[in-house]
Amino acid sequence: MALLAFVGFVLVYVPPKIVAQYEVVSKMGTVWVYVYFSVVGLGAILFLGATTTTIWKLWAAGRRKRKRQIQRDKDPSELSADEQQAEIKENLSTVDNLTRDETVGTQVRGEIEPMVQKLEDKQNSQKLEIVAFGTISSGKSSLLNTLAGRDIFQSDPKGGTTTRRNEVPWPGMDKVVLVDTPGLGEISGEHHASVSAEAAGDADIVLLVVDGPLRDTEHQLLTQLGKMEKRILLCLNKQDWFDTSDQNSLLSQLTGQVRGVIDGDNIVAVRSNSAQRVRMRVAADGEQVEETVNEPPNISFLAQRMLGIIERDGRDLILANLLLQSRGLVETTRVRVRESIDEAAWAIVDRHMWGAGGAAALSPLPVLDLLAGSAITTKMVMELARVYRQEMDIETAVNLLGQLGKNLIAILGVSAATPVIASAIASALKTVPGAGTIAGGMLQGTVQAIVTRWIGAVFIEYFKNEMHRPEGGLVGLARRQWTKVTSAEQLKKIVAAAQTHLFEESEEDDS
Repeated sequence: MALLAFVGFVLVYVPPKIVAQYEVVSKMGTVWVYVYFSVVGLGAILFLGATTTTIWKLWAAGRRKRKRQIQRDKDPSELSADEQQAEIKENLSTVDNLTRDETVGTQVRGEIEPMVQKLEDKQNSQKLEIVAFGTISSGKSSLLNTLAGRDIFQSDPKGGTTTRRNEVPWPGMDKVVLVDTPGLGEISGEHHASVSAEAAGDADIVLLVVDGPLRDTEHQLLTQLGKMEKRILLCLNKQDWFDTSDQNSLLSQLTGQVRGVIDGDNIVAVRSNSAQRVRMRVAADGEQVEETVNEPPNISFLAQRMLGIIERDGRDLILANLLLQSRGLVETTRVRVRESIDEAAWAIVDRHMWGAGGAAALSPLPVLDLLAGSAITTKMVMELARVYRQEMDIETAVNLLGQLGKNLIAILGVSAATPVIASAIASALKTVPGAGTIAGGMLQGTVQAIVTRWIGAVFIEYFKNEMHRPEGGLVGLARRQWTKVTSAEQLKKIVAAAQTHLFEESEEDDS
C-alpha cells in the first residue's frame, strides 16, 4: 500500500517538474538539453536501483525471518536431518552472540556456558540416554537394576531414596546410559522437580514404569513428554501380580489411556524382581505335591524392544533431542540476557535516584527544573539508552523529560509548582511507616528520589520496547509507572533506603 502511494506520488509530482525544467534548459540550447536528460536519466537509474535494492533486501530479510520462524515452530519429526543439524548450529551461534553482549554479566555467562558445553558434549559423544520415570511403588529402580545386571540404583518402597540423577552404562552398549530419577510421588519438592524436569529434557528414550492404570501424576508426565516428541516405552511392572486374563485386560486399559502418545508395540509387561509361584508337582507315586518355585525377572521383551529402537532410530532420536535442547537453550539465554540487562538498568536508576535525591536534600531545587534539565536525570536517561542499545540524543532526552514534567502535574491533579508536587507525594508518604521522620531537605530529597525512579521506570519500559509508541502514548506509560512506583510497598522500600542514602550523607556533611 505504501509502495503504491509512493509510485502515485512520483507519477503525479515528477513529470510536471521535468517538463518545467526542460522548458528552462531548452532555451540554453540543444547540448544542454542532452546534458540535462543524461544527468536526470542517470540519477533516476541510480535512485531506482538503490530503492529497488533496499526494498529487495528488506523483503528478503523479512522472508528469511518468517521462514526461520516457521521452521522453528516445526516439530523435529517434520524436519530432515540436515535441517535439524543446520538449526542446531544456528541456535548455538545465537546463544554465543547473546552471551557476548557487553551488558551481559559474568554470572549469566557462568550459567549458560555449562549448558552449552553439555549440549556440545552430547553432540560429540552421540550418547543415548534412557531415562526411567515412575511412582515410588512402581519398581522403577528395580527394573533399571535388572537392565543394568547389578544393584546400582537405590530402591526403597518408602520412597525418597532417589534425590538426584543417577546413571550407569547399559552393559554391552558403551554409548547408551540408563538414568534413574526421583519417583513421581517425590517431585513435589522444588529440588526433585528440577531434577525430573532436567532428566525429561535430556531423555532420548523414556521408560514410564507403572503397576496399574495410569495415575494423575503419570498421565501429566506422559502428556508433557508427548509434547516433547519423546519416544516412550510404557512398562507394566509386577507381572506376577496378575494372572493372564487380568494382565491382558490391564494392558488393554493402558493402551486406551495412552492412545495417540504411545504406540501399542511400545506397551510391555515386565517383572523386575524374582517372584515366587506355587505349583503342583506329580510325584513318582502319583501323589500331587504343592511346591514353591522362584521365577527370575522377566525383561526380555522390553530389552529386545529397546535394542530395536536404538539400532533403528537411535541417531535420529539423539538429533531430535539435541534440536529441542538447543531451542530451549536459546530461550533460556534470551530470558537471562534480558534479565541481566534489566538488572544493569535498574542499578543505573538506583545510583542516579540517590544522586538526584542527595542534591535536592542539600540544596532543594524545584522538581520540574530537574525533570526538564538536570544533568543527573539526563545522564541517567542517556546511560539507559546505551544499555538497551537505543539511539537517543541529549536534546530528545531533555524534551521527553519536559513532557514527563507536564505529565506529572496532570497525574497529581495540580495546576502548578513544585511545592504542591512535594506536598502531594508527602501526603502519600504519611501512610508509610518511618516516613514521619522525614522533614525539610530530607523530604525534598526523598521526593526527588521517587520522581527520578519514576523517570527511570518510564524510560526502561520505553527502551525495552525499542522506543515504539507505548499503549496510551507517553501519558499512559507515565501513569502506569507512577502507579507502580508510588504503591505502598514501593514507597516503604524507598523510605527505608532514603534513611541510609540521604540521612547518612547529611550527617557526614554536617560533621
